[in-house]
Amino acid sequence: MEQTSSPQRALALGFFDGIHRGHGMLLQRTIERAQELDLEAAVFTFDRHPSDLYADTPVQLINSAQDRADLIHRLYGIKDVIFSHFDEAMMHMPWENFITDMLYRDLNARHLVCGEDFHFGYKGEGNPVKLQQKCAELGIACDIIPLMEIDGIKVGSTYIRGLLCKGDMERAEEFLGHPHCLSHTVEHGKHLGSTIGIPTVNLTVPPHVLTPAHGVYASKVALGDKTYTGVTNVGVRPTVDKNSRRVTVETFLLDFEGDLYGETLRVDFYRRLREERPFPSLEALKAQIDQDIASTRRYFASLDAR
Repeated sequence: MEQTSSPQRALALGFFDGIHRGHGMLLQRTIERAQELDLEAAVFTFDRHPSDLYADTPVQLINSAQDRADLIHRLYGIKDVIFSHFDEAMMHMPWENFITDMLYRDLNARHLVCGEDFHFGYKGEGNPVKLQQKCAELGIACDIIPLMEIDGIKVGSTYIRGLLCKGDMERAEEFLGHPHCLSHTVEHGKHLGSTIGIPTVNLTVPPHVLTPAHGVYASKVALGDKTYTGVTNVGVRPTVDKNSRRVTVETFLLDFEGDLYGETLRVDFYRRLREERPFPSLEALKAQIDQDIASTRRYFASLDAR
């Protein structure tokens, strides 16, 4: 086969939505094999969920491609994250060609790592057994990582997605191994927060990315190499936008002054403090936000004291 000039890689395979603790086992094994075999640790994944091509409703992802790559790099140190566009050609690619042409030839994979439920190729006909057989023919090895369970529950994106939809961030963190996060560029809002003395930064949830349950959350905000405590509201702002159904993510940064418009920041969700609800006046809303700020400070103080 034609060889490429790209580095020889130990390649982790999967969709990696959410980057949960099961993925962590797989990524750690990839790093170990890369070190043992003098390869570059890398991840191969897709830019969108494969079922988007044939499902009536796109799968709501836990994280955007940007956040998935950032989590893999930030938590596991793997910088080489390869996103392949999942289109009709990819959907109809025979499973053998996926291994021999794409992974072995084009990406120079010399060791593969995947989960025991990994399927690939046309109609998902490729599976871990076939992967091991084909790797043996190519003279390379692969590792199949068993599924992980917590309290008898499979650690997987479907279960975690359900937790986020309920706003159960602490249980989600237990399965993810890190707080759920959302990164985006700060946009201009309606500046209503400034009028009540509580200015907020506004983020838009990327297309096809899951929105956590509406409500107010104790959060942390990463901006460059600094981290701030925040109070984050997810919802439609019923007190100030009575007829709007547009979902926004607004965060008030505690102990921060400055203009963040145009900056990219990351919000980490720790605990849902309450549901989103309408208030009879802006004064009543401000009084509640002051209570939310106090609750957030108490929450993080209790974490620090553990």
